Amino acid sequence: MKYNLRIQVETMICSLGRWALFFFTSLAGLVKIIMVALKSFPNPLNPGRSTIFHVFFKQVYFTGLESLKIIVIISLAIGTVLIAQIISLTGTGNESLIGKVLVWVVIRELGPLLTAVIVIARSGTAIATELGFMKINGEIDSIESLGIPKEQYLILPRILGVATAVIILTIYFEIFSIIGGFLVASIGWQISFEKFFHGIISSLTVIDLSASMVKSLFFGLFLSAACCRQGLNVGKSTTQIPQAASRGVMQSIFLVFILDGIITYASIAFRSH
Repeated sequence: MKYNLRIQVETMICSLGRWALFFFTSLAGLVKIIMVALKSFPNPLNPGRSTIFHVFFKQVYFTGLESLKIIVIISLAIGTVLIAQIISLTGTGNESLIGKVLVWVVIRELGPLLTAVIVIARSGTAIATELGFMKINGEIDSIESLGIPKEQYLILPRILGVATAVIILTIYFEIFSIIGGFLVASIGWQISFEKFFHGIISSLTVIDLSASMVKSLFFGLFLSAACCRQGLNVGKSTTQIPQAASRGVMQSIFLVFILDGIITYASIAFRSH
């Protein structure tokens, strides 16, 4: 029995080791994709830069503007629920605590995290599917045959567009969460705007805002890079496209939570010094 237990433990350790190796190899591959794409940024004299910027703005529009309605509805609901729960537990007269909880929960964590998850569900699958179809139809080979690097035309505008959209959507998410919280606090418990706003400002620091924006930036870069890689890895069968989209979504969600933990820990360590 002890021998069997030892075998099971060794098998589990080996599995964890293989998983860790696969994860770090995959992460290094995504970092390489992002760096190569950023290095291919066109110079001002490049005649094809207008096409690249067109794809960039199109990606910002699709990821950002068309997702704004979802972001606003969810953020208002989150702010409403949070304030209702906080006040029901602590009662009125604790505006500073209300502000701290909103900063801790919405600005530090939920804002960037939920925004990234919404973008993954909506735009991540679209990116992987679009690139997958382009790969199968031979469009990517045609682009490269014209001397246009795929990193510059296909990957760069998408990762920059998604990263820009995630940052903007995160800002909207945090603003509307606070608005939703204030409406509930004002209507339900007659808390004035001055007290509510002062409770938030007194708790909000530059580190909190910086950590939120850094999370949004990294979430946008890595989730778009993961979906681009999965789309470009599609073979010659259309049945591989939904599989690639599914892998891109799952990998993106996993990366977002890992990056969230790393950046949160780094911000706490920086704040403690």
